[in-house]
Amino acid sequence: MRAAVWHAAGDLRVEDVPEPGDPGPGQAVVAVRFCGICGTDVHEFAEGPVLIRPSAHPLTGKAPPVVLGHEFSGMVAAIGPGGPAGLVGARVAVDPCWRCGTCYWCLRGDYHICRLGGSVGLASDGALAPLVTVPAEGLVPLPDEVGDTVAALAEPLAVALHAVRRGGVGVGDTVLVVGAGPIGAAVVLVARAAGAAAVYASDPAPARRESALRLGAAQAFDPTADDVRREVFLRCGRVGPDVVFECTGVPAAVAGAVEAARRGGVVVLLGVGHGAAEVRPAAVTAYERTIVGSLGYNRDLPRVVGLVAAGSIDPGPLVSAVVPLADVVGSAFEPMAAGAHAGLKILVDVTA
Repeated sequence: MRAAVWHAAGDLRVEDVPEPGDPGPGQAVVAVRFCGICGTDVHEFAEGPVLIRPSAHPLTGKAPPVVLGHEFSGMVAAIGPGGPAGLVGARVAVDPCWRCGTCYWCLRGDYHICRLGGSVGLASDGALAPLVTVPAEGLVPLPDEVGDTVAALAEPLAVALHAVRRGGVGVGDTVLVVGAGPIGAAVVLVARAAGAAAVYASDPAPARRESALRLGAAQAFDPTADDVRREVFLRCGRVGPDVVFECTGVPAAVAGAVEAARRGGVVVLLGVGHGAAEVRPAAVTAYERTIVGSLGYNRDLPRVVGLVAAGSIDPGPLVSAVVPLADVVGSAFEPMAAGAHAGLKILVDVTA
């Protein structure tokens, strides 16, 4: 079968690979319909390995080269021994987390921070291919109300839902989202669904500010031209936002997000960055702000599917383009890595 295979930084090839074998215990094989391209995938293409291990992964045994892709929808083609055989033929989204099931964190139910954990598409071959092997416990059946296109957005929406839950956003709260890329845009959607009275966004890209407004942000600011902290402070009754979501991982943005939250407010860090951020201790202690980390999702995909099915969120506007698998390098990865794609989410039609 044809697949998009990561070999090294700058070396992503659409090439022939063997189809996966029969799924083992705790595994399933899914026939992929659509697969989204994540910022993580782009980082691997541009500068990896980042999350891809250069040697065999301890859970899966997979070493590079590896097929990318962990945001996807499809149909269950096969279930391994002891799995839910009744799901064969079902349309699904997939929680792609591999977990050991025996470590301290797995036994507490925190499989998303498993000591040995990894993701389909990074720790094992992923969904930029017609067939993919996944953890059977990650299968999320789709109701008729949720189409295959939006189902491929369930994974990034689950990242946003987990962050909104970690931040404790409640009815009537005010929210600031720093970074209105795909994850920040999803946070705008989910925060509104959680009852936030007003959501403000900040991003230097005009197209992403416009997208944030279409998705429900009250206003979107340009951090290169506006004093975002002051502008939001004035619009929140000179109190400041209850919850600030930092979705970029940029060190200066992290420090600014902490300073922007109200006294007693919460700052959720979900952007993955590599540099060190300078945060004034007094900005936390003297204002009793809380800083919370948020990684991925923990049983959030079924919740997202339920929200979409109920019409509480409409993720369709997150999709900015759909490209065929054969063109994924030139039409998606290269422009995204070069910063030439100002849209939100590119989906790959694996069947085209």
